[in-house]
This record gives sequence, structure tokens and C-alpha cells, in this order.
Amino acid sequence: MNLASQRAGWSRLPLRAAAFVVLTCVAILGVSGWREWAARDQVLKGAETEMANVARSLTQHAEDSLDLLDSGVVGVVSRLEMDGADPATIAKLRNLLEARKKAMERVHSLAIIDDQGNWLTSPGTIASTLSDDAFFRHHQLSPKREAFIGHPVKSLLDGEWVVTLSRRFNKPDGSFGGVVLAAIGSKYLSHFYEQFEIGRNSSVTLMYGDGMIIARNPSNEKFVGRNVGDTPLFRDASLQRPFGAYHFTSPLDGAERVSFFKRSARYPLVLLATVDRDELLAPWRAAAISRMLYVVALVMLIAVIGAVLVRQLQRGQRMAAALIEKEAHFRLLAEGSSDMVTRIGLDERLRYVSPSSNQVVGWRANQLIGTDALAGIHPEDRPQVQAIVDAMKRGDTDEARVTYRNVHRQKSEVWLESTMRVTRKDNGNVEGVVAISRDISEQKKLETRLETLAIEDSLTGLANRRRFDDRLKEEWARAYRDRSSLGLLMIDVDHFKAYNDEYGHPAGDACLRVVAKIIATEMQRVGDLAARYGGEEFAMLLPNTDAAGCARIGERIRSAVHDAGLIHASSAVAPCVTVSVGGAACRPSFERTAGAGSLVESADRALYGAKAAGRDRLMMSGEVMSLLKASGQ
Repeated sequence: MNLASQRAGWSRLPLRAAAFVVLTCVAILGVSGWREWAARDQVLKGAETEMANVARSLTQHAEDSLDLLDSGVVGVVSRLEMDGADPATIAKLRNLLEARKKAMERVHSLAIIDDQGNWLTSPGTIASTLSDDAFFRHHQLSPKREAFIGHPVKSLLDGEWVVTLSRRFNKPDGSFGGVVLAAIGSKYLSHFYEQFEIGRNSSVTLMYGDGMIIARNPSNEKFVGRNVGDTPLFRDASLQRPFGAYHFTSPLDGAERVSFFKRSARYPLVLLATVDRDELLAPWRAAAISRMLYVVALVMLIAVIGAVLVRQLQRGQRMAAALIEKEAHFRLLAEGSSDMVTRIGLDERLRYVSPSSNQVVGWRANQLIGTDALAGIHPEDRPQVQAIVDAMKRGDTDEARVTYRNVHRQKSEVWLESTMRVTRKDNGNVEGVVAISRDISEQKKLETRLETLAIEDSLTGLANRRRFDDRLKEEWARAYRDRSSLGLLMIDVDHFKAYNDEYGHPAGDACLRVVAKIIATEMQRVGDLAARYGGEEFAMLLPNTDAAGCARIGERIRSAVHDAGLIHASSAVAPCVTVSVGGAACRPSFERTAGAGSLVESADRALYGAKAAGRDRLMMSGEVMSLLKASGQ
């Protein structure tokens, strides 16, 4: 192990000690917290079990109560179907029903109703004053003989909510004869539930299948008849099972509750037994707080001892820790960056290379460390970079930015932009250079493309007017120096406005592109330049070309456009697209007083001469001058 490794190990020792202390404290707190949370879960599980037992017992009680009512109703139905519903039979059954009602506390009322809905039993019974007779309509319309548990209804006589159980009885011919009805009252059920002491703020609620409360303890009078069918217990698909635990906020009193529900398998009843969660957890919470205070005190003691230990370890290692931190920060920034970070020594060898070198230059970091830092730079750009590095090594400058080409392992060559900064020792002497390099090849391509767009016509791909004017000045100056000739053709599409009007602008654009392509094929030399001069007018600059050569090229262009056969029904010249061409050539060295504009004027004058002569023809500026002289102008 070298000295640097030893320093690194010693500098990490306080951190390890602090981590150990922190982990110990976290472990103690975590284990204690987990144990307390497990104890809390155990309390809740115990409450769920207790509520489950209560719910099952009281569901069984509700089912037994309805079974008891049903047995009495079945007996009355049998008597009615055997003996008929004559007044004598009804009188006997009325006495029997009154006796049964008095003998059984849970029976609220017993009644017989004929097929017309008339109450055959004593009108003083509660059954004759129910607020809903849905049970009667059910039996009247349905031939089924089984018991029907009606929706909870309110007695209009004493205001008590009841649950009805009814059966249909038939006449001797099998037709509907009427209904035998029995009811069990909400008060009876609520008083029965008072026997179960499961908590100071606990509750037991019996509900109909749609969520209407039949009976509740406590506060039965306050909540009976209320519908809670919009709660998750009745709407959540995951809770539509026969039984299960259910944690919820009560819509009745707003308390957080731990509960167990049980749905009757035989009747449309749901029983919910609950206990207040805050009340349930109060003993656990008090004990947990007491125990956790002891644990926190222990953890604080351990933390104080650990802090003292770490501080003692740090005293002798602050210088080493500072160096390690500095190195760690450098590597963190370098290795987390998509740019390539390198450290160059005074011998211009690479001392450090970040992993992103693989993306930037195609070489892995371990393949570059120890190599010449400037080895991959393009020969034309290396002197510029070398001069900057030399200046930084001498201390003449601390920062610099440079753009250059560099060899890439897969792409042959990339453009890089490097920001370089001097690193110094504690005594101020230059130690080396840190360079941050990024690939700007795409940026360079974009710049090149923008330069091209600035001088290129977007429709035809030829040079634009700006590029033409610049090249005209350059070629005029070159021809002047070389005492050579310079030719220019001006080309105009005949009756192009009529073509646009006839075929539309998209077709017009396509026509211009065809003409431009024909003109471009005549650029046989590097110096030749074809440009879109404006609208449907083109220009072709021909360096070192005399009038005869200029005329030959112009005629080839005119003929090629005509032979292309682009239909032009609105043309007065020919049934196809044609062009008029005007040409001019001169020797700039003989035109001492004229400038480049004179060549354009000559070619333009020849173009207008070609148009005046009937279009679809070539005319050189010399011919125009001869015609003017001949006409005496």
C-alpha cells in the first residue's frame, strides 16, 4: 500500500466511525419503532378478532329472530290455506296472533292482509299503520312462496322502525289470497346490543342490504332509518365479501373506527361491530411513548459518545481529509459529466481522464492515461492548441477556450471545444492543466448548414441573389487581375404569371425546379455559378468565357427547357414552357470606368431584346447593340 492509499484509508476512518454510530442509532430506533408498530398492529388485530366474534354472534341472533318470526308466519299461512279466510277463521287467528305477540318480546306486530290489501286482523295493530306496503305488492305480483324480508319501514302509530317478514298465502284455486306479516322492532334489537360491553365508544349497527340502518347501539333513536349506502362498505368492490375487517371514518359520528362486518347468508342484513380506534390505541400509545423516551435517551447518549470519538479522529487528519474531499469533488464532477474531463501534467501527458472519453473520442479512460494529451489533434489545429498550453504552463494565462478537430476512434474525426484552466500547488507554482472537452460536431454541422441556407435558394437549390452578387464581385476582380473574359447569362421563363394562373403555384414551383435543374447541369467548371436572380428569372456566371462560349451554353439551356416538354397551354409562344435568354461577355480589364454592374445591365438588356423579338430565343448583347445602330437609335 502506497502513501496515497494509506492517507485515503486514514481519511475515511472518521467517516466510517460516524457511519457506524449513525447506523447503530438508526438500528436501535428502527428496531424499537418496529416493535412498537408490531405491538400496535397486534392491538388492532386483537380488536378485529373481538369485533368478528361480536359480529358473528349478533348476525346469528338476527337470523334466529327472523327464523322465529318466520315459523309463526308459516303456521298462520298453513291454517289460512287449509281453513280459508272466512271471518270465523280470522277471529281465531287474531286471538292466536295477539297471544304470540305478548309471549315474545322481540315480535313487534303480527297481521293478516287479504288480497285487496284490507287488514283482517285488529285495526289496532301496528301493522295496519306501516308507512310502506312494498311487501304486499311483492307478494301480489310474485307467485313465489318463500319468506320476504321487507325494507325497514316506520310505524305511523308509534314511530318505531321495524323490519318486516311476510309470506304469501293462496286461495284454494291457487290464486293470490293475501299476506301474513310479522315485524321485529328496532328498539328490541338496540336494547339487546346493550349487553355487549366492547368499549366505551364502541357501536353495533344492524343494516339492511342497501345500507339503511335498522338498529344501532348507542344512539339508536338518532341514527335508525339513516341510509349509509354511499359508504365504501356498500360501494367498494373489495368489501363486497361475506365478512371481513373494515377500518373507516364513521359518517355518523366522525370517529376513526376499527370494525368487522358480517353479511347474512340467508337474509339481506349486514351487521357492523366497531370500536373507536383512538380509545383502543390509547393504552398502547401511552406505553409506547414511555418506552420510546427511554430509547431516545439511550440513542442520544450513544450519539454524544460517537460524536466525541469522531471529533478526536478528525483532529489529526484534517489536512488529509481536505485533500481527499478536493479530489472526491473533482472526480464527482468529472465522472458525472457528459463532457470529457482531463488533467494534463507539465510533461503534457494525461494524468486523469473521465469515463465520458468513450463517448467523446471513442477511447476508454485507461487507454488514454499516460499518452500525449495533444496526440489526436488535427495537424492544422495543433499549433494553436500547443501555443495555448505553453502559455498556461508558463503561467501567462490561467484560462483559455479553444475549438479544434480531433481524431475519433470510430468516426475518424470530431470537432471538440475545450475549456482549460491552470491548477497550482500550494506554493502557487503551476502543477498542470485541467481541460473540459465536449463534442460540438453537430453544432459545427448546424453552422455549416446555416451558412449554406444563407447563400442558397430554398426552392431551387441554386445560389440565391446574395450569393450571386458576392460571386460577381469576386469573379469581376479575378478577371480584371488575370485579364480574362467574364460571361453572364440572364434567363427568364416566358409567360410564367400565366402559367401560375393556369396551373397554380405548386405547379409553378415545380416548373421552376425543373428549369433550375436544367441550368445546373451546364455548370461544368468549378467557377461556374447558377443562381436564382428573382422570381422566375435566373442568372449564370461563366468565368473565363467569351461571347461565343456564352452563347453556346445559353442556347443549350434554351433548347433543353423547350425539349423538356412542360405543358403551357396559356403561352403565346409555344404549347410548352420556354425561356428567353440574354447573354453578355466582357473583359473587365478593358472596362476601366465600368463596374460589375455593367455586365448585368448588358445581359439584362439582351434578355429584354430576346423577349421583344418574340421570346423562346437567345440574344447576346452584341446583337442588341447592332440592332440599335441599324435602327438609328
